[in-house]
Amino acid sequence: MIDDNLMEMLMQAACDNGASDLLIEVGDPPLLRVHGELTPLDMDPLEPEDTEKLMKAITTPANIESVMTKGGADFGYAFGDQARFRVSVFKAKSHIGLVLRRIPNDMIPLDAIGLPDQIKELLYKPRGLILVTGPTGSGKTTTLTSMLNFINENRACHIITIEDPIEYYHNHKKSMVTQREIGADVPSFAEAIRRALRQDPDVILVGEMRDLETMGAAITAAETGHLVFGTLHTTGAASTVDRIVGSFPTDQQGQVRMQLSVGLVAVISQLLIPRIDRPGRVGAFEIMVNTPSIASMIRDGNTHRIISDIQTGAKFGMQTLDSHLLSLYTSGIISYEEFISKSRDPDTQVQKLREMNGD
Repeated sequence: MIDDNLMEMLMQAACDNGASDLLIEVGDPPLLRVHGELTPLDMDPLEPEDTEKLMKAITTPANIESVMTKGGADFGYAFGDQARFRVSVFKAKSHIGLVLRRIPNDMIPLDAIGLPDQIKELLYKPRGLILVTGPTGSGKTTTLTSMLNFINENRACHIITIEDPIEYYHNHKKSMVTQREIGADVPSFAEAIRRALRQDPDVILVGEMRDLETMGAAITAAETGHLVFGTLHTTGAASTVDRIVGSFPTDQQGQVRMQLSVGLVAVISQLLIPRIDRPGRVGAFEIMVNTPSIASMIRDGNTHRIISDIQTGAKFGMQTLDSHLLSLYTSGIISYEEFISKSRDPDTQVQKLREMNGD
């Protein structure tokens, strides 16, 4: 049988090794994801009774019931003062598995994220929609948390976060921060946004815009005088706009384009890439800031032309993903393989490199 304190030891190992994730499944030893790579711990493969015992060490009876009846449960778990974990418990081949995403207690300052200084100006906007997008594990939560912490430290306002589950805990600083968890405090994102509008918010964070109702509620909140932050699993500004518009019925899409053209403040699309200059990963960003020209493209359905405005919008803090990747590569921060594989237009990137090298 496994040690009664094994789960605590595994979470400690995740913290000590700087792991982003701890993976626990039957038939394998526990795995740590460090700098994007999976590494097994020096342990025997886990048996079904082991993973069940590990699950019960951190899971409430209500969540255990959800696992048994619905096949899974997601919740936050505080590991002392070292970190919080976003826990996903699930059934696979009738056995219990767990994945714990480590949420460090220390918030990364906005300056250290790698975003241009002009982004700070957007955080003083009185209203509008700021979207942070990218695949799972690309650091969206970290970026959003840093933005909210900047507002918390520099503006006197009421911030409401709606999350599933709550990841980072925000203390009241210059702002008051109200954090609500789906399932524990309110039944759904859309319902939480509607209720939030009666709670005198200045800033609203929507942890995930995962359905039509939530998207509609977030857009409406941004229209009615609130600064709204949200996330989507999209890549690039144009595809983000298209994804939102395409989620609505055809007869509503014109109205949604109009709403976005007026209410969208910025889209920040990001990836996390392994560094070669030192251990760790670095963020690569595409940044679109809404201008009258881009607003016109959104309104008229010409989103394919947005990239050209991003390429020439440096004075607004805009940059393409490819330009940032080129900068990271030429600065010796990422490898050539990552530079090429993550680029949207690798042929053009290679040509730019040749021109820079005088070839």
